[in-house]
Amino acid sequence: MKLSAVVLTKNEEKNIEKCLKSIDFCDEIIVVDDYSTDKTLEEIQKLEVKSQNYKSKVKIFKKQLNKDFAFQRNYGLSKATNEWILFIDADEEISENLKLEIKNLKVKKNSGTWMGTVHEVFHTANKVGQINGFLNHYPHPTLKEFINDINYYSFIRTEELFSRGTKTNIFEIIFFPFGKFIYNYFLNLGFLDGPAGFTYAFMMSFHSFLVRAKFYQLTNKQ
Repeated sequence: MKLSAVVLTKNEEKNIEKCLKSIDFCDEIIVVDDYSTDKTLEEIQKLEVKSQNYKSKVKIFKKQLNKDFAFQRNYGLSKATNEWILFIDADEEISENLKLEIKNLKVKKNSGTWMGTVHEVFHTANKVGQINGFLNHYPHPTLKEFINDINYYSFIRTEELFSRGTKTNIFEIIFFPFGKFIYNYFLNLGFLDGPAGFTYAFMMSFHSFLVRAKFYQLTNKQ
């Protein structure tokens, strides 16, 4: 069976080549670009020039994100022409062992849909399994970019909670971030990664705080 890959991009010039090379086994590559302002598209074009393989596979669609990652993924899904679909972000890379697993197990195009504006989840009524292998992820090359991402994603998450009519209070603002740190640093064994593990746990705790603090501020304006 033929396989399509759907890749979301936004200013990923440092990662896109690595990502696309890792999915060169796919029969079709759908790139949904959120109007990148760096050299992301130029890097893709360089690959197309180097290899006729990419030129025949890669299809680029420009679409503004509008603070809804699930809608962006579903848009890419609608553009894919094959029955089996692989979803991957531009800052991710398929390892060789995972590549072998994927060739045997993929997501069927009409088996479900993405939901959730941020930290989106694929919903399906079909049986879901687990495969072996590693998906390498390179999300935050610098602390500055990590902070910018947290600020941006917390804003989207806040609007999503508000649209659902969710409630919050001062206790959640205080204790949820603390619980997030405990989970990431201790239960998820972040302490084994040294300073990097502590930084990650702290930043994700800060993200939890921002979501609830912004949401509290938004609801109390109404």
